[in-house]
Amino acid sequence: MEYKTHVVPVKKNIALVAHDKKKEELVEWALRHRDELANHELYATGTTGSLLEKKLSLPIKKFISGPLGGDQQIGALISESKLDLLVFFWDPFESQPHDPDVKALLRIAAVWNIPVACNQSSAEFMFSSDMMGKSHERKIPDYEQYLKSRPF
Repeated sequence: MEYKTHVVPVKKNIALVAHDKKKEELVEWALRHRDELANHELYATGTTGSLLEKKLSLPIKKFISGPLGGDQQIGALISESKLDLLVFFWDPFESQPHDPDVKALLRIAAVWNIPVACNQSSAEFMFSSDMMGKSHERKIPDYEQYLKSRPF
């Protein structure tokens, strides 16, 4: 696989997602990081987005609920290099009706090499990084070269 460089801007596009039993935890975390979050473009799935927008008093671009396709909408933006970070407080103790969508979202994040925080500790590490406040480069798959090399 060939790779190319993608420039991540100072003002990042951040997706915020949480399973039902983790929504309050995400809200509490986001309130602690409100000032930092205000410097970026925020995206979220349905209920989580509405809840965060109300509690943070910040604009959030909301998708439909995760089980109805919101996870896939976020995954599509990741694959288009339109999202830079994923903060996804998922519940490891609850079976989700949309587990395949969750797995697909996490897979897409890994394929496109974006940072993923799956709990408060990883989100704290991510947001304490000096990379949050500056532009940087990340390697992403160069599928154009890959597709050109395929003997279809």
